[in-house]
Amino acid sequence: MNVLNALPKSVQSKAKVHLHDIWQAETRTAASAAFGFFVEAYGVKWDKAAAKLVKDRDALLTFYDFPAEHWKHIRTSNPIESTFATVRHRTKRTKGCLSRKSGLAMAFRLMMSAQEKWRKLDGRNRLPEVISRVEFRDGVRHFQPAA
Repeated sequence: MNVLNALPKSVQSKAKVHLHDIWQAETRTAASAAFGFFVEAYGVKWDKAAAKLVKDRDALLTFYDFPAEHWKHIRTSNPIESTFATVRHRTKRTKGCLSRKSGLAMAFRLMMSAQEKWRKLDGRNRLPEVISRVEFRDGVRHFQPAA
């Protein structure tokens, strides 16, 4: 959104398609090609937008270092937004809480009840590999040849 906000409204819909080409690419190589295209196409006229994208390049492409099963969970911020939307909705309706303690208690209970409805992580059997820092390239486990 920061990149799109740095562009004029008339260009945003076209640029959004090109941004989607980056994060929806199947491999890091394809994503890098789409990334280069975006910077080349939009960097001449709108250098601030391209600079924002280039500044965070490594962070934006980090998900290629994780199992492909996890990509759809990493690419979205919806779990965070959904959790806090429930809390925000309730606190807005109750016009605030009587005290800080009661507000924290209400938020905690709302999050605990929301947790029961959460969708399980795809590829959760891959978590031990991620924790033990097994190397993944383009979502596939990379086996290093024996020396």
